[in-house]
Amino acid sequence: MAELPIDTATSKEVAAALHTTEAGLAQMRYRGTGPKFCKVGPRKVVYRWSDVRDFLDANTMIRTDDPRGAA
Repeated sequence: MAELPIDTATSKEVAAALHTTEAGLAQMRYRGTGPKFCKVGPRKVVYRWSDVRDFLDANTMIRTDDPRGAA
């Protein structure tokens, strides 16, 4: 199998970076609430680190009652 570009990450790597489990990340994909992802095969999912950073930026809060993306 060909090497993936350096800016991509596996579900395991992204789950660790987001302090969640791979199953939790799969639920985020199913619900459409997580970072953007790429399907590179029938069952293979990869993430771009830039999309993970964008997801974190969009979910950054100043206060607990802030709407998402208010920061």
